[in-house]
Amino acid sequence: MRRADRLFQIVQLIRGRRLTTAAFLARRLEVSERTVYRDVADLQLQGVPIEGEAGVGYRLGSGFDLPPLMFTQDEAAALVASARLAQSWVDAAMARDIEAALGKILSVLPPAARVSAESLALYAPAYVLDAGTRDRLQTLREAVQSRHKLRMDYRDVAGAPSQRTVRPLGCFYWGKVWTFSAWCELRDDFRGFRLDRIDTIEVLPERFRDEPGKTLADMLRKLKADA
Repeated sequence: MRRADRLFQIVQLIRGRRLTTAAFLARRLEVSERTVYRDVADLQLQGVPIEGEAGVGYRLGSGFDLPPLMFTQDEAAALVASARLAQSWVDAAMARDIEAALGKILSVLPPAARVSAESLALYAPAYVLDAGTRDRLQTLREAVQSRHKLRMDYRDVAGAPSQRTVRPLGCFYWGKVWTFSAWCELRDDFRGFRLDRIDTIEVLPERFRDEPGKTLADMLRKLKADA
């Protein structure tokens, strides 16, 4: 990669994240951290408002932006492939949003790039999720965003039923099934649930706030420690 291209990529990577470490930039650009420190210092001297320091992380100051970028043919094809795969594995509302977003992206491509992207011979089978799972996924996804508690009737792997009140934290796709993770008030602990084992689900009017020890970040740290 030419140095000019690397400097451009550094700005792109930093502006796409809240805080970007030199180690992350070095891995993405396949250079040493010392090279990253030098490149960032040069960008700062050229007037790019990169805030932060070595050993802490970098972010881009407010008010700075680059002109709109044009996707390459390969990048456009990658977007089409990602959209087609995602549409088969998300709920109906998000699938429609993906289709709308993809249409906006394709509409600004040069004709040759657009034709090449749309003719990509990579497809995902439609309706791989049953309607019930799609509906539950949308309900869960929206509850995570709105911070609403849920009440549900659930069956475990042995088929034993239970009723749970949970704080939904995140939805996870494992290649064959969707699960969601939550703080379970019945077990007073984190639990994972398969969407295809939920019999009924109800969004409660009660909202929840993050509490120490009950957040998604806490759950991920616990999983990492257990592993």
